[in-house]
Amino acid sequence: MSILSDKHILLGVTGSIAAYKAVDLASKLTQAGSQVDVLLTAAAEKFVSALTFQSVTGRKTFTDADLWGGNAHVLHVGLGHSADLMVIAPCTANTLAKLAHGQANDLVSITALAAQCPILVAPAMDVGMYTSVPTQANIRILQERGIAFAGPTEGRMASGLTGLGRMLEPGEVLGASRQVLGRRGPLVGKKVVVTAGGTREPIDPVRFIANHSSGKQGYALAQAAIDAGGQVVLIHTQTGLIPPVGVQQIPVDTVGEMLEAVLAEAAGADVLVMAAAPADFRPKQAAVNKLKKRDGLPQIELEYAPDILETISNMEENRPVVVVGFAAESHSLIQNAAEKLKAKKLDMIAGNDVLAPDAGFAVETNRITLLFADGRQEPLPLMSKTEAAEEIMKRVAALLETTLA
Repeated sequence: MSILSDKHILLGVTGSIAAYKAVDLASKLTQAGSQVDVLLTAAAEKFVSALTFQSVTGRKTFTDADLWGGNAHVLHVGLGHSADLMVIAPCTANTLAKLAHGQANDLVSITALAAQCPILVAPAMDVGMYTSVPTQANIRILQERGIAFAGPTEGRMASGLTGLGRMLEPGEVLGASRQVLGRRGPLVGKKVVVTAGGTREPIDPVRFIANHSSGKQGYALAQAAIDAGGQVVLIHTQTGLIPPVGVQQIPVDTVGEMLEAVLAEAAGADVLVMAAAPADFRPKQAAVNKLKKRDGLPQIELEYAPDILETISNMEENRPVVVVGFAAESHSLIQNAAEKLKAKKLDMIAGNDVLAPDAGFAVETNRITLLFADGRQEPLPLMSKTEAAEEIMKRVAALLETTLA
């Protein structure tokens, strides 16, 4: 996760039973390459110890006692000025009130007041406390000041009640952290439409024609666009994958549905990345009822499915500024990708050999060759699909900057 690599993250933990989730969050941030400094309130120490956090971060955990120690000069200022992001998770109603009204009587609140970095809070409290008039007023104040919020969500509370106020899971807070850090990226203010997954073309109510696309590369591209600050629309088929935090999701099944969604979202967009594998052929007519074996071998007549990229290339108005395609080939990779690049009037195409064991469908790695409209070719080495997505988005941002210059 390069956006989190070498980042200095402050993790403020306040007095909620959800403090146990903060341990996992601290671990995930550390594994992502961040330098994580944890700050515990006195109430948080009742739920989880400083030693627990030190064990997962490999760094000292700070408590209110450190405010009066001699180990650092003006500790809260040093922490607040050196951080790239401050996350307060869980954040209690009491801490929300402190942040909203500038009260600073513990290490977490005083550091937040001194912080020069973005702040993200993940509220955690009982439903009545969260929906109360004072808490909602405090949230509005903080949102107006640019404080980012992750959650809460609905669920069962420690009280046994069910409702809105449960802290998000650590992976979701981590995703929100990436989104906040991405606010400084090269795609800030840009609309990026990404497609992912293989379509399903119905034969009858229970059968369909599909392909081996897993959607992993498309989802990775959507995450990379979020990391770069883009406003991302992810048009996806049934992949079973968890979409990145911050994307607008549009689920589709068939190539016809994908075409409709792409035309609606890509019109006037800054970037369209067609990483999905829409069908080239589909049954001309789907059976109304399930085809039965006893009725004999069915004769299924195929027809060409709509070509989404060709439709986009022929748009006379509101065509996306940068259009990127993918060429999943089993032979003659460069030749076929170059022909598709030219025929579909693309700005860039990413070609890969789907028969390669380390770069085909469903695997975690990819070996991509990038071809550009100006004739350039750039082979990328074997890398994870996450890394490949980041490299592609760097080129997309450069193409967009050049085109809009």
